Amino acid sequence: VSYAGFPDNPHHALCQKYLGGRACSLMTFEIRGGYDAGTRFYDALELFKRLVNLGDAKSLACHPASTTHRQMSAEEQRQAGLGPATMRLSVGIEHIDDILADLDQALAAATRA
Repeated sequence: VSYAGFPDNPHHALCQKYLGGRACSLMTFEIRGGYDAGTRFYDALELFKRLVNLGDAKSLACHPASTTHRQMSAEEQRQAGLGPATMRLSVGIEHIDDILADLDQALAAATRA
């Protein structure tokens, strides 16, 4: 998980400087299982809207390898800091139980082959 609010994140100092240590609701993480697992996770999301813009009151998700960076080669994606199963999430204001339930069921779908 890459999250600017974590002290070991390379952008944590910028978060402290510009946001007073209050990191936003954006995070990036890798799904185990590669591209196919990433697309299964992305396709299984129900509460999270599958959109390429992030930063909203509603929860949004993006799978860059199949959306915003699809036209790039695997090497170009890697150079951009993206893996085949990188997910970007923007957590909204829905009830936390609903958010966690959606992530749980999507993670379960990602592990099914």
